[in-house]
Amino acid sequence: MKSALIVIGGFLAIVILVLVVVGLSAVGAYNGLVGKSQATDASWAQVQNVYQRRSDLIPNLVQTVQGAASFEKGTLVEVAQARASVGRMTINSNQAPQTDEQLAQFQQAQGQLGNALSRLMELKSNANFQDLQRQLSETEDGITSVRASFNTVVQDYDTAVKSFPTVLFASVMGFQPKPYFQAEQTSQVAPAVKFDFK
Repeated sequence: MKSALIVIGGFLAIVILVLVVVGLSAVGAYNGLVGKSQATDASWAQVQNVYQRRSDLIPNLVQTVQGAASFEKGTLVEVAQARASVGRMTINSNQAPQTDEQLAQFQQAQGQLGNALSRLMELKSNANFQDLQRQLSETEDGITSVRASFNTVVQDYDTAVKSFPTVLFASVMGFQPKPYFQAEQTSQVAPAVKFDFK
């Protein structure tokens, strides 16, 4: 009888030890996912920051261009409409997009704005415009950099969410894979630049 109790006690100790190890593993995985999710959100905030810089440069750029050159009014309207479209986006700036659709909508609006801005990049009428153009070019380079950085952070997070054993309880704890920035289909085609001075 005593040996049976010892066996049962040993078995219970093993079960308790296994439960403790699984529990600690789950806590560690949860904390790791929280950290990676926060890193993704922080990276997304930086993406938003650089896009905001571009958006903030646009009024100065448009005003300088209007004062320095008389060019196709349709381009200015397109830039203003594209900027307004970006302003109407309802993506939470404190949290990375949760769905491919949200990221696609954001990317489409930013793509339209980028295409409209590309038409302005050829104009070099004065020093103010050239300075704004330089700042805008640096900002566009910054956008490329932060988007790449965001994708790297998302890859790290998604890898953690999909890796064993975390995958067993990630979705139960509310952690889902996040979407990546992808090249737009129109990025393969150079935009046509046309000025109609009248």
